[in-house]
Order: sequence, then structure tokens, then C-alpha cells
Amino acid sequence: MKTLDNLLLLGDPRLYQVCEPVYQNELPLVKDWVADMHNVMQQIRERYHFGRAIAAPQLGIMKRLIYMNVDKPVVFINPELSGLSDEKFELWDDCMSFPNLLVKVMRHKQITVNYLDENWQPQQWQMTDSLSELLQHEYDHLEGILCTMRAVDEKGFKWRSS
Repeated sequence: MKTLDNLLLLGDPRLYQVCEPVYQNELPLVKDWVADMHNVMQQIRERYHFGRAIAAPQLGIMKRLIYMNVDKPVVFINPELSGLSDEKFELWDDCMSFPNLLVKVMRHKQITVNYLDENWQPQQWQMTDSLSELLQHEYDHLEGILCTMRAVDEKGFKWRSS
């Protein structure tokens, strides 16, 4: 079982790699990967008091897999974003891979995500506002993009208040 000690931190070169798809024959592995992601997210919540989702590459699992737990657990296998709204909003983004740093970014107000669930069934979800920005953040991890790379300007960084 992976723990907080397995979380990749800012500067780890793996965080900048584009992830490979999850293949159907790897579906039996997804359950264990998700259990690891859930465990680490719970540890982040306990230590830093935030964490709604985590992407597999943050644990060195270089696969297109996202685990979100806001109201209930949701597994996104091979997600694809579409329908990105022209309207955007600005926010202070946080990341488990650098938990004390906040980064001011712009995100699309609305997106559509197509993905496979843990049963390999196709799903679609239109997201707005906080869920939209959350999934954009996690999707960026699959593309090797960190929110530090999306900062609105060179002053768009601050330390998290304790």
C-alpha cells in the first residue's frame, strides 16, 4: 500500500511526463492503484486539510487514471476533455505534490469529460465551477503539466496560511 512517502514532489521529473493509457487487460490493477490513491489522499487530508482528487502519476503510476472523492468516489480511466467553455475564472490552485504552495491560475468554467469507469463502461460528465477546475487540474497531471506552469503571472504564487 502506497503512503504519503510515495507521493512525488515538485521537481520530480516523472511529474512532467505524459502518461500512457490504461489498457483493458490492466483493469485488474486499477483497483489496487485506486486503493493507493485513496490512501494517500486521506493522508493529505489529515495532514494538510485539503484534497478532493489525485492523479495516478503523483504516485509514480504513469497511467491516465484519476481518483476523485468529493461526495462519493469516482474513478476516471483514460479521461478526455471536451466542450471547454470560453468563460474562465481565476482561483488559487493547490496541489498535493507541493502542499504548502498556492498558484493563481485561470480555468474553464465548464467542461465535459468522457471516460471509462472502473467497470470499463463509457461515461460522460458535464462539470462546472469547482468540479470543472478540479478535473482540469488532475487532467493536467496526466499531460505532465503542473499548475505552476499555468500561473497567471510571475507573482501568482503564495504560501498556504497555517
